[in-house]
Amino acid sequence: MQTKNDDLTEIQRALQQVKRSFINVGVFSFFINILMLVPPIYMLQIYDRVLTSRSEETLLMLTLIVVWLFITMGLLEFVRSRMLIRIGNKLDNSLNEDLFSSMFKRSVNEPGQVNAQPLNDMTSLRQFMTGNGLFAFFDSPWLPIYILILFLFHPYFGFFGIFAAIVLFTLAYLNERTSKKLLEEANQENMQSTNYASASVKNAEVVAAMGMEDNLKNKWFEKHLSFLSKQSQASDRASILTNLSKNLRLMFQSLILGLGAWLAIYNEITPGMMIAGSIILGRALAPLDLLIGSWKGFSSARTAYRRLNEMFAKYPSQDDSMPLPDPEGRLSCENIMVTPPGGRAPVVRGVSFELEKGEMLAIIGPSAAGKSSIVRAVLGVWPLLAGKVRLDGADIHSWDKLHLGRHVGYLPQDIELFAGTIAENISRFGELDPDRVVASAKMAGVHELILRLPQGYDTELASGTSGLSGGQRQRIGLARALYGKPKLVVLDEPNSNLDDQGEQALADALKALKEQGVTVVIISHKKPILKLVDKLLLVVDGQPKAFGARDEVLTALQNGQLSLSNQR
Repeated sequence: MQTKNDDLTEIQRALQQVKRSFINVGVFSFFINILMLVPPIYMLQIYDRVLTSRSEETLLMLTLIVVWLFITMGLLEFVRSRMLIRIGNKLDNSLNEDLFSSMFKRSVNEPGQVNAQPLNDMTSLRQFMTGNGLFAFFDSPWLPIYILILFLFHPYFGFFGIFAAIVLFTLAYLNERTSKKLLEEANQENMQSTNYASASVKNAEVVAAMGMEDNLKNKWFEKHLSFLSKQSQASDRASILTNLSKNLRLMFQSLILGLGAWLAIYNEITPGMMIAGSIILGRALAPLDLLIGSWKGFSSARTAYRRLNEMFAKYPSQDDSMPLPDPEGRLSCENIMVTPPGGRAPVVRGVSFELEKGEMLAIIGPSAAGKSSIVRAVLGVWPLLAGKVRLDGADIHSWDKLHLGRHVGYLPQDIELFAGTIAENISRFGELDPDRVVASAKMAGVHELILRLPQGYDTELASGTSGLSGGQRQRIGLARALYGKPKLVVLDEPNSNLDDQGEQALADALKALKEQGVTVVIISHKKPILKLVDKLLLVVDGQPKAFGARDEVLTALQNGQLSLSNQR
């Protein structure tokens, strides 16, 4: 049975979990705001009781009580601040795994969104929750109570307080209206310029080799200047309203003293009420002043929350599918139509084939025929417009990705090894089993190559795997694909960077996979590889032209019955 909580996103559920903590912060804020009345009450007693009675004992007792109450208020404020810090940390800890999973899913489905902005959004949200800006939201509800106390002093005080509050509320509203859109646009352009710079630095070798640095720098600078311009405009507008709010608050506190003096002349209030009224008005308006001053942080936190909530809603971190048993390797495609993530036009249409456990399929065809798109669909990382990909009879998208991933090996065209040791990369950064790591490396024919590196399997790889050749990266990537005895192995141009020794090692690995009954899908046109496969799929312009036994398809190609182009 679906509960109301099931309809919430991960971040909404996390906020629900800390709801009680926020209530506790509100309770502390209640007592803190009660104690904020201590200074005006103290002043009231000094002017109206101590000065008139000239009693030193009364002054001493009042002062001792006030000192104790101030110490208590300081402790309460300290505890409240610590509570908000703990709430921010708890929210971060409860979301970090879900955040990484959702961010990863988004990167798979939206290749243009491959960045760490969600992590920055989480940091912005946590920083706002642990800063002083949030106190304004807990203290602002006390404004009517302070106004009520002013009315108790004198109705003119109360009406003056309402007027001052309306003026500052208006400034807060204007601050929101004038800066919200600009801040959102500035944040968006900041993300774009940062991503552009990161992409340029990532391809530093190409940039340096072809003298593209100045051109890319100018392009980045245009984006960065646009961000700075909009942020400056928003900051200028906000600073005007912030300074105006601060000066108006000080002016109102002074004017209420004048109003109090006028009332005291006619004996409608006491001098103590005059001083206390000014202090209470200042306290009533302080949260509004703080709200205006921290509006930029609030706006950034609100935008960050909206982006995170949208991401969690679109890409939930947890799959609700029922766990399936370990796969055996039976694979089929049923008239699939594939489109790239975010695209509309299909790049693959009408592809169908079926492989039994342990069979090996080679996909061949001209460049840009859709071969890589097919294997991405087979792996379930690209969406289908129509048709089904099934593994052991189950829709590939119904499998739990973490469970299925342990039984799948994948070597893409662009090999990316991650920061860590070679052993960690081969073991997929899971529990490191030295025997299995070495076995996978030997099966990929890369064991001896790794031993010749400075620290062998403990050699640290930096992000981008600088220092390794393309062939070395490809063979280590093959070892990673073979780790853990997978039941399905998908290899996309696995010999594009290999020398003769690497080609032989790949052929030996494929033979070993065949002996182990592993289902293999490989993209390759090399004859030594094609000799090992059982079936061939010829794809031209995104459509299947032939599928069948290897020898039948090769014979048809040799006889001219089939062609690697659109022409028959």
